[in-house]
Amino acid sequence: MRKLVLQTQCTINGFIGGVNGEMDWVTFAWTPDIIAYVTELTNSMDTILLGRKLAEGFIPHWASVAADPNNPEYEAGKIFTETPKIVFSRTLTESPWDNTTIAKADLVQEVNELKQQDGKNIIAYGGAGFVSSLIAHDLIDEYHLFINPAAISSGLSIFGALNALKHFQLADAIKFECGIAVLKYQPSR
Repeated sequence: MRKLVLQTQCTINGFIGGVNGEMDWVTFAWTPDIIAYVTELTNSMDTILLGRKLAEGFIPHWASVAADPNNPEYEAGKIFTETPKIVFSRTLTESPWDNTTIAKADLVQEVNELKQQDGKNIIAYGGAGFVSSLIAHDLIDEYHLFINPAAISSGLSIFGALNALKHFQLADAIKFECGIAVLKYQPSR
């Protein structure tokens, strides 16, 4: 059975974006050690799950990167463009993007069916509302929380939809040269 893995950037106080989705607190000067970690994580998946709001920026951005062989992130752009993507949306009926389908079934049903298929892991990138729903339905099997060395006063949380206490087990904690730490958690089930 495939796992659903979450990779997300967050502040030390748990926000994945400012009140209006601002990401000016993210550490972008990544060092080779964190790039190697992300590369290994990316290579372990063959399907990307996105909410519509994030998809509207994510998919065109990486398609643009993949169209420019001189872009330093060209290889990553190719991976994100060529990997099949599933976008969960209440408003879209068909995909405006290549290599992307729109999820039409119930979130829990759709994710559980994907987990039963053959292949590598599935990775979710967000946004906040979409990831909150995945967490509330206990669909995420592994959390990779990229803790940036910054705090903001308020913002978007991925744990806001929980209606009960949820426990996790720390699987790993890694500090990278750029100042980001990754906390890898698995839900206690």
